[in-house]
Amino acid sequence: MAQSSDWRLGGQERFLKGVTLVKRRYRRSSNPNWDHAHCAFCWAKFMVEDHPGVLHEGYSTEDDYHWVCPTCFADFREMFEWHVRKAGA
Repeated sequence: MAQSSDWRLGGQERFLKGVTLVKRRYRRSSNPNWDHAHCAFCWAKFMVEDHPGVLHEGYSTEDDYHWVCPTCFADFREMFEWHVRKAGA
């Protein structure tokens, strides 16, 4: 579990505290100008395409707007009190 002094923390509790996250593969946004997303904590990149260092699966808010990488999910799950469901459930 991360500490409150963790460098990745920057006010995310305003929009991620207590929310339901969905474990899923990254998919393109309905906005045609967006071809990727970033982890809300560490800025790891999510994309559909294969590129070095790109993630293809993680946790998103139900509206797909905010994404969390597996590492940050594990580190902040308790602190942010997330509820989790699998895609399609």
